[in-house]
Amino acid sequence: MGDRTALTIGVLGSYGGRNLGDEAILTGLLSDLRSHEPHARIIVFSRNPEHTARAHPDVEAVPWEGVSRVDSAQVLAELDLLILGGGGILYDREARRYLRVVRVAQERGLPLLTYAVGVGPLSDGVDTGMVRETLAGAAEVTVRDQESRMVLEEAGLINPITVTADPAFLLEPEEFPDRFLREEGVPAGRRLVGLSVREPGRAAERLDVDGYHRLIAQIADFLIHRIDAYVLFVPMERDDIRHSHGVMSHMTAAERGRILHGDYSPRQVLGLMRHFDLAVGMRLHFLIFAAMVDTPFLPLPYAGKVFDLAQRLGVPALRGVEREVEGPLLAEVDRLWDERDARAAETARRVAEVCDQARGTSQVTGAVLESLRSSRLPGRADGRLRATGVPGGQTADPRHR
Repeated sequence: MGDRTALTIGVLGSYGGRNLGDEAILTGLLSDLRSHEPHARIIVFSRNPEHTARAHPDVEAVPWEGVSRVDSAQVLAELDLLILGGGGILYDREARRYLRVVRVAQERGLPLLTYAVGVGPLSDGVDTGMVRETLAGAAEVTVRDQESRMVLEEAGLINPITVTADPAFLLEPEEFPDRFLREEGVPAGRRLVGLSVREPGRAAERLDVDGYHRLIAQIADFLIHRIDAYVLFVPMERDDIRHSHGVMSHMTAAERGRILHGDYSPRQVLGLMRHFDLAVGMRLHFLIFAAMVDTPFLPLPYAGKVFDLAQRLGVPALRGVEREVEGPLLAEVDRLWDERDARAAETARRVAEVCDQARGTSQVTGAVLESLRSSRLPGRADGRLRATGVPGGQTADPRHR
């Protein structure tokens, strides 16, 4: 006989798109939900339900893009809670797409929780207004960084906002055997540098493709000769492969470059990071993965979220990628290698703090779920939230309370 008190929870985000960062977020989020509600029915609104169902066989996956309000309402009617979150999804021209589904949910009186969401850039009037009005009705608003809180405050949101950290910090690595590296063409017994590039687009509109390809090629060549290494490009989504080839086309030592081609899970890629002697990259979750396994890393920031990560972890971050400034970047790479052991303890301490902050999202979520469970007991008003979790406007780190 099924558990009549088990909740049905919907999760909406940029999932199913084969972006390893987004999939890492979903993996951490689902693991957290299961820790609170082992028997919950979880429905993930996905861009590719087939992919999501394969990766997470214990959840149901449904489409949300191109789905009518009537069809969305039928699925939303089955939920006790809608979670919006993980990742940078509330930004110009994209926020309205997710919030269309959220508005249908709120019209039905469905409680909303934002789960360590990323916000910004947000300047478009339509998106700004929708974010402000929609999140004003949320049971709890948690964001993954200080920049996101500032963007929401500037948008006019007056709700308490809890700053936690990216859900990917909740992941545990899976072993990445040496034989996988051999199959990817990486020779044994050599130093290995991990590199991450990304495509230009709405999240990185100021990138000049050829210019930043040449710059990263110079970094790769420098490290190959400086520490006698091979370099392995780690695509975090499919289009990164093309840009990795673009960088290699400018390298003078391209014979020592490899591109990861296998289909790996976020936990496997997290395990891969342990094989690197050094990591240099643009993608946020590539850098998070390096930090989590104590691999020395240098961010190449293209957006505020990468600067925020660098600041929280106390590592240098230069705007050389956008400005194509070779000298300072190569000097910082050289310094990172020389000082890697001296920096390790402090970086590890800061990473542990951020992991604790990521668990703060779990505290808020647990309080909301407990309130929902309580509301279903005899004598309680159905569907009313009675708990608020971490005090609003605070960070999840107790030292900031």
